[in-house]
Amino acid sequence: MARPNPFEIDITPELIVRAYQAGIFPMSEDAEDENLFWVSPEQRGIIPLDGFRLSTSLRKAIRKSGFMIRVDSDFAAVIDACATVGADRDSTWINRTIRSVYGELFNRGIAHTVEVWDGTELVGGLYGLAIGGAFFGESMFHRRTNASKMAMAHLVERLRAGGFVLLDTQFLTDHLASLGGIEISRANYEEQLAAALPVIGDWGAIDRPADA
Repeated sequence: MARPNPFEIDITPELIVRAYQAGIFPMSEDAEDENLFWVSPEQRGIIPLDGFRLSTSLRKAIRKSGFMIRVDSDFAAVIDACATVGADRDSTWINRTIRSVYGELFNRGIAHTVEVWDGTELVGGLYGLAIGGAFFGESMFHRRTNASKMAMAHLVERLRAGGFVLLDTQFLTDHLASLGGIEISRANYEEQLAAALPVIGDWGAIDRPADA
């Protein structure tokens, strides 16, 4: 449910974090709109971490693609790609305010990216926020077939390894549903969020040797 904000408030990284902890997130009408509004959908999209799925044929296609995964190496390029109108979207809600505040969240180690590279070219990826044991997916993009699915597969693997318990996708699209995404009620989401926030998720756990 969208709630236009009639008051002038400073959109700070601290405010954004508190909003996610309360179960709401910001959006804008389009890239040119300087204003933000707060959203709390009646039906929330999530991907259960034990319910993510890729078909066998898709797994083989990804392995044969030659694409490489990088994490947190080029936040600016990922958010630029997510904000670009193209084959995978005909509009964007990522405005200048969102770019700025999420960039600061990245600098603070709260926002993260999963990037798919074909050599020196960024061909897919996603970004979102890691707070407690929850990951709040914000946006994703692809410039090659299956690149965004590869990014999501790595994200799920990383979250599982780090002890995360909630993957919030905000809304459910056909693309996310094909990967195991579901919709749950706002009340159910708030229960899962409350359980996830005290958990200490470890974003970098997958990068360390098992005996480290």
